[in-house]
Amino acid sequence: MSKQHTQIQFLAHASFQITTPEGHVILIDPWYTNNPALPAGITIPEQIDLILITHGHRDHLDAKMVDIIRTHSPKVIANPIVRFYLQEQGVPEHTFEPLNAGGTASILNVKVTMTNAFHFAHINLPDGKIGYPHACNGYIIWLSDDISVYYSGDTAVFGDMALIGEIYEPDIAILPIGDRFTMGPLEAAFAIRLLKVRHVIPCHYGTMPTLTGTPEKLKVLTEDLDRLEIHALKAGETLDTSIVTTGHW
Repeated sequence: MSKQHTQIQFLAHASFQITTPEGHVILIDPWYTNNPALPAGITIPEQIDLILITHGHRDHLDAKMVDIIRTHSPKVIANPIVRFYLQEQGVPEHTFEPLNAGGTASILNVKVTMTNAFHFAHINLPDGKIGYPHACNGYIIWLSDDISVYYSGDTAVFGDMALIGEIYEPDIAILPIGDRFTMGPLEAAFAIRLLKVRHVIPCHYGTMPTLTGTPEKLKVLTEDLDRLEIHALKAGETLDTSIVTTGHW
């Protein structure tokens, strides 16, 4: 029986669910608790095999993350500071696949590389205070059907995105465009040129009034890139990567 193609579901805001060709479920920066953009009917899946966490802001690190991990027993790859925090909250060390910027781990027929990102973060503590200051990271995810995904995490545009494009050659880039706290459409348009990526899924926009960037503005700023496809998924929608043309422009 042939394997299915990788499926990328945009849950809401900056949360994604990837279903691999083998049927494994990967969550990226899951935010289910009190997420105003999450469609009705989108709930925590029964099967979670791997969780990737880029940083500790509450719109990327679900407030009930410890309970989610305890209930579903996934493997977890997390920003190192977030990993230390979760271990202090009682998540067993064996749950994690330790990783740091530039390193790659192979798990569940998937390879995951941690990349740099430019975004300052912290964790909201249960007592109402904040702590654990840290920098954000991103991920390159290679799937067994030869699809590679760059999830940039919350970030500004930075020149070394050109190196990420050259070294890892992602087929799909998931980029924030909301502005204010991350790149807006202008900076994301430059990021696309640096990465030379042909498929882009915008995220981290419209969830709150301050996130004013739009896919329409991004399309205007990249209309000269004839081979670029911007997949402006609505919350809950899924991209079947069988339609993705691999390679750079």
